[in-house]
Amino acid sequence: MIEVTDKAASELKTLIEQEGNPEIALRIFVAGVSCSGIQYGLSFDGEVKEEDITMENNGIKLVMAKDIERNFSQGSIDFIEDENGEGFLISNPTAGGCGTCGGGCH
Repeated sequence: MIEVTDKAASELKTLIEQEGNPEIALRIFVAGVSCSGIQYGLSFDGEVKEEDITMENNGIKLVMAKDIERNFSQGSIDFIEDENGEGFLISNPTAGGCGTCGGGCH
C-alpha cells in the first residue's frame, strides 16, 4: 500500500479542489531511471485505463500502471518545505539504489 502522508493529502486536496474535478486521480508514473534508482513523477489524470491499478489512501485516489505497482508497493508520497522550496517527495524503499548501474554514485 502506498502511503500518502497527512501533509501531502492536505496539499493534494487543495490542488484537486482547484482543478474543479473531485473525481480526478493522482497518477504515479516512471519519470526516468538513474544510478540512484527509478525516479517517479505525479500528475492528475481523469482517465483510468483498464490496465491500471487504483487505490485510495488518506482520501486521495491513486492510479498507476500494473508494472509500477509491483515495484512501488511500499512507497510513500510526502509534501516537504525547506530552504530550497516546497514540493512532493516520492519515496520507494524497494527501489534500486546507488551503484546499481556501476557508476559508483556518491
